[in-house]
Amino acid sequence: MKLYDSLRAPNPRRVRWFLAEKGAEAEGQVEIIDVSIFGGEHRQPEYLAKAGLANVPMLEMDDGTAVTESVAICRYLESVFPEPNMFGRDPRETAIIEMWARRAEMMLATPLMMTVRHSHPALAALEKQIPEIAETNRAGATRSLKVFDRRLGESEFIGGDRVTIADILAACSIDFSRMAKFAVPDEMANVKRWYAAMMARPAALAGTVAA
Repeated sequence: MKLYDSLRAPNPRRVRWFLAEKGAEAEGQVEIIDVSIFGGEHRQPEYLAKAGLANVPMLEMDDGTAVTESVAICRYLESVFPEPNMFGRDPRETAIIEMWARRAEMMLATPLMMTVRHSHPALAALEKQIPEIAETNRAGATRSLKVFDRRLGESEFIGGDRVTIADILAACSIDFSRMAKFAVPDEMANVKRWYAAMMARPAALAGTVAA
């Protein structure tokens, strides 16, 4: 398998982190190919012919099938490398993890990515930045952290008693938001405890995002 990756983007990092949690065997079966977003490599005809959209990451399976969207890629990798389980062991657990994964995407990942995209100077080369969009999304993400703080007051990790895809989605988003000088407020003690634990995991080093 080939994973088309970009070290500076948050979504590819989700997959790298997920693979690292799966272990050396899984990582050894996936070839990492760097794609330069600033160089426009994800918009080249050869890449688009495989991916269909100018999206990174993309996983190219051994039979040539190509899949984009980071969570879809992780679901496929989960089926190939089922342990440690990160999407749910039974219907109840799977539903809970899916619920929190969706919340992590909609309530944290999306607003934090929009905050960075519309405030970091380097990204002005990729799109027209609107400061009001950055500030609105920053405020929304800060409010959403209260939901996660309550959850993490009753659970060690977001999805349950172990690291799951929900934790990876949330941790990657918060770490990426450092580029916009976003930080978890001190009063969110449960989120800060969880975030420190996530960033201390060896798998967190599977490609970092520069501030």
